[in-house]
Amino acid sequence: MPSFDIISEIELTEVRNAVENSTRELATRFDFRGKEASFELKGEEVVLKAEDDFQIDQMMDILRSNLVKRKVDTKAMAPDEKAIHTGKTFTLNVKFKQGIDSLVAKKLVKDIKNSKIKVQAAIQGEKIRITGKKRDDLQAVMALARESDSEQPFQFDNFRD
Repeated sequence: MPSFDIISEIELTEVRNAVENSTRELATRFDFRGKEASFELKGEEVVLKAEDDFQIDQMMDILRSNLVKRKVDTKAMAPDEKAIHTGKTFTLNVKFKQGIDSLVAKKLVKDIKNSKIKVQAAIQGEKIRITGKKRDDLQAVMALARESDSEQPFQFDNFRD
């Protein structure tokens, strides 16, 4: 029986490339000349540091645009609510969502069952296994997952016939 997995992962190498490109762009920006501002990648988290709060917002826009250029879905970003002000710098941590959260997985499985597509959906840790008799049904589930209004991006893996 055909099956596939719905996963939610990001390429950390692409995130690293986007951070490096953002750092280069920051060096060429006139409004950041003479200012203390930086991007830093720590594991699966990007740390933005700047002298002013509005500069953090500008740096988020720079990071977002570079992530889009590297084909990393910006829905995977989970920035802190507000930049932390310590001394003379503002710091903002941006985490990236890896794996499907259990609440999002349950909602997606419920949507699949409500759609009356003849497939079985099973949550397996941080991924969802979809099994069905017809490839067309599996492709319909893929379309349904893409159109869902979840806060994180989905990829499709291990498509087997």
